[in-house]
Formats: sequence, structure tokens, C-alpha cells
Amino acid sequence: MNRTRLVTLLALAAALLSMATASAASAKTTISMSGSTSIFPLATKLAAAFVKVPTYRGKVGFRIFQGGSDVGITDVSRGRVSIGNSSRDPKSADPGGIVFNRIARDAVCVVTNRSNPLSNLSQNQIQDIFSGRIRSWKDVPGAGVSGTIDLVVRTPASGTQDAFQNIFMGERLRVAGSATTKASNGLQAQAIKSNPGAIGYASFNFTKGLHAVPYAGNVCSLRNAKAGTYGGARNFFMVTRTQASGATKAFIRFARRSPTAKRITGTNWVPLR
Repeated sequence: MNRTRLVTLLALAAALLSMATASAASAKTTISMSGSTSIFPLATKLAAAFVKVPTYRGKVGFRIFQGGSDVGITDVSRGRVSIGNSSRDPKSADPGGIVFNRIARDAVCVVTNRSNPLSNLSQNQIQDIFSGRIRSWKDVPGAGVSGTIDLVVRTPASGTQDAFQNIFMGERLRVAGSATTKASNGLQAQAIKSNPGAIGYASFNFTKGLHAVPYAGNVCSLRNAKAGTYGGARNFFMVTRTQASGATKAFIRFARRSPTAKRITGTNWVPLR
């Protein structure tokens, strides 16, 4: 073998090795999530913190979508995503084998337009308003507006809707069919902000610019949710198709246990103890 050919072969081998090394270095594990619009802001912040952990920096990436809790549960059960975010508790009708990993708690607040700062609503009053038994603000003590009560609620796929039904309405009553439905916390909040006669419910994180109505004598606040004195709290879950493994398992463990995640969660939600 002449010297020129040897140099050429060595250069080619070095180039191939360099390409392989670069490919391995650039390879990332992607954790995909879909589901709850309530969990989306928290999941986004937790993901941003996780990719800065030295062990996973440059090795893990995220794709995060919304759509509602039922969408997330369906997606993860069919293998479309790594994690389905759910802001509702498990149901017997959920696909078999999926695992609900609790990561935090959240307060669901009954909310009105700021021009209608109700001082309190009992559970019976909430049930009468949302079931349509009471249709006018003149029949609600302390209302700051008059006229028809406009109900703004979430779609059936929503975990917040499910939590509101279970916590506030109970098994027998349903929200009136005349209610306007919105696909996300953000759209619901926007509709209530623009309508003085509206009332709805939202995750605490989405109450900015709205009036969070005290429920049964307790203010819907982060402090009360953390103390356990507010009765409208619910769980947040990251759902996996089976027991989580690899980077997904590490991320869920990080979300549940790490001091960094607890600090993030504590800004607008209730960390696990």
C-alpha cells in the first residue's frame, strides 16, 4: 500500500469516527407529554428545570402538548406519548395497566368577573347556580351585577371539569346544558374577564385578573390549599402506560421529590410532602 493511499484511508477512518461520535453526542431521549391544560404550565417549568440537571443536560428533550386530561390518558394508553398529564383522579373506565403518578395538588376556584366580587358561596349556592336553578344575579346575595347568570365551563375531556363535578356538584347534579364550554383554562378565563355576568371555575394558576370566590367560608388561595383548609383541592398526575422507566422515570421522580421541583411547584401549586 503506497503512502498516499494509506493517508487517505486513515483520514477517511478519522472522519467516520468523528461523524459517529457527533451522532452519539447529538442523540437525545425525547419525553413527550399531552393532556391537562392545568398541568401544562407546571409541566413546562419542570421540564425546563430537568434539562439543566447535569446528568441529563444535552441528553433529554421534551415535546409538550395540551388537549385535556382525557386526551392525555388516551394518548399515553395508546403509546402516542411518554406521559399523559391528568388533573383528575383515576376512573374505573380508564384503560387497564396505566399508572397514575401523583406529582402535586391544585386548588380549583369558582371565579367571577372582577366587577362581581362575591364574598362567599356555599356548596348549595354553587349547585343551584351551575345546575340552572338560579338564573339571575338578583337571586344571589351580595352580587355586584344584575341580569342573567352566564355559565362558562369546560369541555367533558377536561380534568378541571371532572374535579368541579366531583367536588362541588356531587353525583346527582349536572351543569346546565345552557352553559358555554371552553377547551382550556385560558379560554375560559378570557371569556369570564370579558363578561361581567359570567361565572365559572379554574385552576388557581389561571385566576389572575378574575375574582376567586371564597367557598364555604374559605378563600381560594395557595396558602389555604397548602394548609388543607380549602375544600376545592384536587390532584395532579403524570400518567404512564406502564411503570415508568429510563428518562421518563427519572423525570417523574424529579417532579415529585427534588427540592428544585418543589420550589417550582410551590409558586402556584401544592408540592407533595
